[in-house]
Amino acid sequence: MPERRKATAVVAVGLAPLALSAMAAVPAAAHGSMGDPVSRVSQCYAEGPESPRSDACRAAVAAGGTPSGGGTQALYDWNGIRIGDANGRHQELIPDGRLCSANNDEFKGLDLARADWPATNVSSGPYTFRYRVTAPHKGTFRVYLTKPGYDPAQPPAWNDLDLSNPVATATDPVASGGFYTFSGTLPERSGRQLLYAVWQRSDSPEAFYSCSDVTFGGGSGSGGTASGSTPAPSASAPSEEQIEDGSGRSTVEHHGHGDDDAATSAEPVAATASVPAGAVRVAGASQSLAETGGDSGTSYLAMGGAATLTVGAAVLFGSMRRRAANGGGRHGR
Repeated sequence: MPERRKATAVVAVGLAPLALSAMAAVPAAAHGSMGDPVSRVSQCYAEGPESPRSDACRAAVAAGGTPSGGGTQALYDWNGIRIGDANGRHQELIPDGRLCSANNDEFKGLDLARADWPATNVSSGPYTFRYRVTAPHKGTFRVYLTKPGYDPAQPPAWNDLDLSNPVATATDPVASGGFYTFSGTLPERSGRQLLYAVWQRSDSPEAFYSCSDVTFGGGSGSGGTASGSTPAPSASAPSEEQIEDGSGRSTVEHHGHGDDDAATSAEPVAATASVPAGAVRVAGASQSLAETGGDSGTSYLAMGGAATLTVGAAVLFGSMRRRAANGGGRHGR
């Protein structure tokens, strides 16, 4: 093969792997927290990370955080209580007393054993759960309720939850209006209880966790007070405006693109594209963005660019082959 043909072939073929690598690098992360009954972290974020109103949320800010971030940062990161490699090993990875933080030091203030966390009033019977999601993905939700006799003044432990009878289970619900909505049934309880939600992704080992305080027949939603504190307010979820206003302070991107863990923020997402004959096709490239619930902005743009680069490489290769075959023969004579 003449040197020019060798060079053009190397250039064209070399472009295809670059395009396919770009496709593989498209981020695909999921984030969220229970919106109804509102989770502890969502409630404290709704109160205002810099100056929360309730005693419990102020205590959470004071107790939580890391040396680099402080307790306030945990509230800006309200949709990031997660374990990247959980893969169903929730009890193995999260010790008793650390359920609400998922054993993450940034969120350790949420594990405080207090009887005055803002709570949602509920009653026994059918209940419609709403999970606020900022990056949809396939997976299964399981929501557990504490057993009768639960003491909110003690750190929640796995044995406090009725793990054999989740109050709600939902696989691959469809996100609408920023929420996953699914039905469950709350059993007979009285007074203050805790709902624990686990969202295990099926397209990744990553899982998300949240604690929601509820009061059965509580009336005011306080369910009790800590010594020297004021009555706890009823829980309320953050508004869309609050979420948008605080997104710039978050270390968790709110539209599906990553977090500080590269293992979950750059998972492969491939798209099926029309590939010309002679071009390299990626094995397993049939999983679409819609199937994984990826973001409709940057992801599609990146994937479209990668597909265009792949097609361009194939066209360039074909063109150079034809030119080399025609022109190369004449120069060779």
